[in-house]
Amino acid sequence: MNQIKLTITGMTCGHCQSGVASALKSVPGVTDAQVDLKTGKAVVQGSADAQHLITAVQDEGYGAAVSPQ
Repeated sequence: MNQIKLTITGMTCGHCQSGVASALKSVPGVTDAQVDLKTGKAVVQGSADAQHLITAVQDEGYGAAVSPQ
């Protein structure tokens, strides 16, 4: 199982945080996703491809990029 760290941009509230987490968890292969509103970071567990995760976040209206480990 892999861990991918993402930087999320555009979140301003708990509703945003929840929406991003739901979007990430909906990607096939994701077993868990934790999103931190204050730091703008997400940690995703599973076998999903990073580009699919980024696309899911962008489809929710937020920015995303892979964070350096």
